[in-house]
Amino acid sequence: RKMGETRLARHMFLWCLSAVYMFAFASVYVQIPGLYGNEGLLPARWMLRVSGKSVWEQLTDSPTLLWFGPRLGLDTQQCMELLSLSGALLSLAATAIPTLRDCRVYLVLWMLYLSLYQVGQVFLYFQWDNLLLEVGFLAILVAPMNMPWGWRLHAHDNMTFWLVRWLLFRLMFASGVVKLTSRCPTWWGLTAVTYHYETQCIPTPLAWFAHQLPVWFQKLSVVGTYVIEIGGPFLFFSPIRRHRLTAFYMQVLLQVLIILSGNYNFFNLLTIVLCFSLLDDEHVNFWLCRPSLQTLLSRFCLLVELAVYALLAYWTFLYFDLKVDWDKKSVSSKTAFTHFEFNRFLKLVTVPSIWIGVLSLTWEIVTAKFKSACLKGVFWRLWSTVHWAVFAVATASMFAISLVSSLYNIFKSENIYYRPVLCFEIEFMYKPGNVSRAPPVVTPHQPRLDWQMWFAALGPQTQSPWFSSLVHRLLQGKRDVIKLIQTDESQYPFSQQPPVYVRAHRYKYWFTAPKEDGSFPQRWWRRVYVEEFYPAVHLGNAFLEHMLAQHGLKVSSLNCRKIEKCPFCSLGTKTLLFPK
Repeated sequence: RKMGETRLARHMFLWCLSAVYMFAFASVYVQIPGLYGNEGLLPARWMLRVSGKSVWEQLTDSPTLLWFGPRLGLDTQQCMELLSLSGALLSLAATAIPTLRDCRVYLVLWMLYLSLYQVGQVFLYFQWDNLLLEVGFLAILVAPMNMPWGWRLHAHDNMTFWLVRWLLFRLMFASGVVKLTSRCPTWWGLTAVTYHYETQCIPTPLAWFAHQLPVWFQKLSVVGTYVIEIGGPFLFFSPIRRHRLTAFYMQVLLQVLIILSGNYNFFNLLTIVLCFSLLDDEHVNFWLCRPSLQTLLSRFCLLVELAVYALLAYWTFLYFDLKVDWDKKSVSSKTAFTHFEFNRFLKLVTVPSIWIGVLSLTWEIVTAKFKSACLKGVFWRLWSTVHWAVFAVATASMFAISLVSSLYNIFKSENIYYRPVLCFEIEFMYKPGNVSRAPPVVTPHQPRLDWQMWFAALGPQTQSPWFSSLVHRLLQGKRDVIKLIQTDESQYPFSQQPPVYVRAHRYKYWFTAPKEDGSFPQRWWRRVYVEEFYPAVHLGNAFLEHMLAQHGLKVSSLNCRKIEKCPFCSLGTKTLLFPK
């Protein structure tokens, strides 16, 4: 069945992308002083070394608008704040004013976020930051040119909008495949979700309740994830409209469940934005046209549609050995294929997947050319053909580039069976710490320090060079860094003067379980001490100085306090920070 018009779907895509941009810029803006300020954890000015190169050479080496900061009389921190604030305001305006959903506005937003990304270092190098940049670049091709006047003849619109669907395919298919190619026994054993809720970076309160669900349901959730992420994406290119709509609701369902159980900032929202590429104007207007059974073609389409659903269900039962136990009121499941068989499946479907993309894109290009040829007037046909040629080349080029670019490994298994947590004697606002405190809800904001604390806990402190900078700034009592940890001074024990000593311990954290009578426990978490993560240090400590110098984090001499003896050596308490 011929795909319908997507004008409203494109408008939804652009409006929601503007909102995501606003969330991303605003989230970065409030964290710039503590992360990238002159007295932050990783000052951004270190990434923009002064040299004798021209501006063009500097932009070639590192494409960021921050190079123009000194010419405006701004230091790097001020320039970053200006760029992020400008991005937040411009994206807010684009959500409110339809005329501003213009390709040139999205070009500016993309350049602003890229400028921040170039100096963001480890705190801005997450997969969703890369994804936002790629989606933002596609928006430049998808968005119309509204100013100074609107151009209503867009024969190429469906063609460029197809690139969004192709990106969604790459994202979701890779997210499913990587779970199995990682050879993680939890994903192969269908038990990953039994660990997921408590081991994710920042769970929500609902994650505690989801964790209490029976194991058979958790395993069934993994099976559903595989079906949605590996099987579902192939429906994106089905010529049958309702296949695409079914795929849309499958993907949105998964993303909403993730949002409810975990704080993944704007990532899941951005994925839902990509899903709009599966819609058409009929469905956006809630005028879902059901196939009529009066024609042979309609009957055939309905049969094919039902056959695909039946085949998908059959493969699910076959390859995950689903069995219903009516007596126990449960569903058992297990992986009924080997790693070798899965690799053979990948080799079998990779080339056909590319050809499906080629054929689908070719259809969009041919359809767009037909629309151009149907316009009235020689001038308009010629002008539309030029537009079609330019965007056809751009679309085909982006498709070709995507074939050689790396796929997103968003949910790559870390093989975590418990959640390691790094603890100071201070309460972070978001990450787990106090076992009696309920998990927060912070989406779409991303507390980037809390996220990096989660990654740091997975390995030795030598794998997280920035951690020494965090310890150093806490010893110095830098307010901007402290605000990343705790904005409420009453919750920070060293608001009057900095601590003399700092050390960090690693704990294992698990969700608690309901009491035997079914009532809720007083604590959300239980924990067990593991080891010392970072030794007790003070300003001027040889180990701290060595770590700062080794990782290029020491740029000036310190006014160190002289310490006679470290009190940690004689105390066996769990205290991690001591006031002077």
